[in-house]
Amino acid sequence: MNRRLLLSAAVAVAATVAGGLTLLGRKDKSPAAGADAGDPVAALMQMQLPDLDGASHSLAGWKGQPMVVNFWATWCAPCVKEMPELDALQKKYPHVRFVGIGVDSAANMQKFVQKVRVSYPLWVIGPGAIDTLRKLGNPSGGLPFTIVFNADGGINRKILGEIQPDDLDSTLAALKA
Repeated sequence: MNRRLLLSAAVAVAATVAGGLTLLGRKDKSPAAGADAGDPVAALMQMQLPDLDGASHSLAGWKGQPMVVNFWATWCAPCVKEMPELDALQKKYPHVRFVGIGVDSAANMQKFVQKVRVSYPLWVIGPGAIDTLRKLGNPSGGLPFTIVFNADGGINRKILGEIQPDDLDSTLAALKA
């Protein structure tokens, strides 16, 4: 009798904990929370993300223009290594909009840009964005993760890991404004 009662209590506790963790997982504090789960690209385009000064932006504002969206973090060595290369490509292709979306805190990113400067905008999605990355076709949620969008908003290509500048250069040369 006591064994059955203990087992029932243990199952009830486990179910309660699992349910609580599920609810906590849904209370994602990143700007990605509440985004359209049906179409992850549309959700990304509509997300309102703050820049390092706190002003809100969305990729939808660049509709009709090719884009390079680079997800990165200050603690990610390959991310940091590729930033000057992305900056050079942004300067070479002014008709392509570049943005670095930090899977990090605004405070960490603000400290970082005092040392490493880039000419393209940096927005903050926060550390809770791994689910967003997975929905966009990055099953591991790894960084860096770069998506190249055509002017029509369609994905041209996805790059998981550090970019190869010559390879990305070839892709960008073929993009039409």
